[in-house]
Amino acid sequence: MAKDKTLFYCSECGNEQTKWFGVCPACGSGGTCVEAPVSPRKAVANKKLIVNEPVSINNISAEKEDRISTGFSELDRVLGAGVVPGSLILVGGDPGIGKSTLLLQVCKNMAEEGRSVLYISGEESIKQIKYRANRMGEFSDSLKLLSETSIDTIEAVILDAKPDIVVIDSIQTMYREDIGSAPGSVGQVRESTNALMQLAKGEGIPIFVVGHVTKEGVVAGPRMLEHMVDTVLYFEGDRHASYRIIRGVKNRFGATNEIGVFEMQNKGLVQVLNPSEYMLEGRPKDASGTAVACLMEGTRPILVEIQTLLSRTSFGMPRRTAVGTDYNRVNMLMAVIENRVGITLSDYDAYVNVAGGLKVSEPGLDLALVIAMLSSVKNRVIAPDTLIFGEVGLAGEVRAVSNVEQRVAEAKKLGFGKCIVPYVSLKNLTKDNDIEIIGVKNVREASELV
Repeated sequence: MAKDKTLFYCSECGNEQTKWFGVCPACGSGGTCVEAPVSPRKAVANKKLIVNEPVSINNISAEKEDRISTGFSELDRVLGAGVVPGSLILVGGDPGIGKSTLLLQVCKNMAEEGRSVLYISGEESIKQIKYRANRMGEFSDSLKLLSETSIDTIEAVILDAKPDIVVIDSIQTMYREDIGSAPGSVGQVRESTNALMQLAKGEGIPIFVVGHVTKEGVVAGPRMLEHMVDTVLYFEGDRHASYRIIRGVKNRFGATNEIGVFEMQNKGLVQVLNPSEYMLEGRPKDASGTAVACLMEGTRPILVEIQTLLSRTSFGMPRRTAVGTDYNRVNMLMAVIENRVGITLSDYDAYVNVAGGLKVSEPGLDLALVIAMLSSVKNRVIAPDTLIFGEVGLAGEVRAVSNVEQRVAEAKKLGFGKCIVPYVSLKNLTKDNDIEIIGVKNVREASELV
């Protein structure tokens, strides 16, 4: 008997090789080699090719697309004002984070507007979906459920029903019969996504696709999966906290790095229209080592509380812990304080926390971290109506950040009376008597404020 042929795939970029490899020759990733069987290609009868003629770009009518609202303004913001017809949207996230719940609520909102919606699940039966839907309220009859894993069957159902919206939950459970590998393998995920992409573009039907994530937090399957779709959304958050964040990392029809904030409740997800106020709930008023910073997520300013605690170490080597921000960045800022301000921190244990469980990587958080650590060391309380933002360099200088006016406007909206900002950013701000703006040039000036 003929030996079954296999190919080796790179799980990062999808590159195919006939032999096993330790390092992918295409993208250079190591340990990403996956073996999968190759199904024999079916012979295709000779048929006349249909060649599309090139068209001048000026002769193509491209009027503004009519976006479809999801019923959630937070999700519409991330998508770029709504769903574009014919788009393929990938939604990834950790297990149990609420991906299926969010998309079922989106289906509910769209069905109530009179749109025909098809929800296809390969992981749950239709009764299980109904049990989950009961806590969300009444659903319209225009929402149809289907439990199926065969892409060929799903394609036939969609072409027959012609729904306005389709949800596939999840892509790792789907398979094509002409592919010999198991569902969830590199070949199956790639071919199934390709079939859904052609269906979405050909029929003009927007399709939401749920994707599992790996332990590194990226969508499982070949990396080219994210290149094939139009939009990639990541649903993230602490499973022990009630809030959830949906983040757009790729969007062909809108801005990237936009976020939407939701809160998980008994009846499902509820959108949080003012995330800054939500993140600052319950913050202490008379505690040293705390400061409020403003970070930018896409075009949205969000206020977060920075908590620091510096105490004398009992051992020869001090302990440093950072939750919600970069550990190495904290160590760098402590070295800047030692060298530029003259305060010794080498015999202090340092604990840094971004309250609320957010993960922040923006450099605009630096100045708030420095002032909060100085406040903890000197045991001085920062005024609760003070907002701080700015980037700190190795020379101790405070550098400018983007979107200064939006940050100050967000502080003013929430009742803050003072802003400590980079001195070079003062020229970009208009004078406002309702809020005091203080510019600092370096960390030494910032330490004098504490």
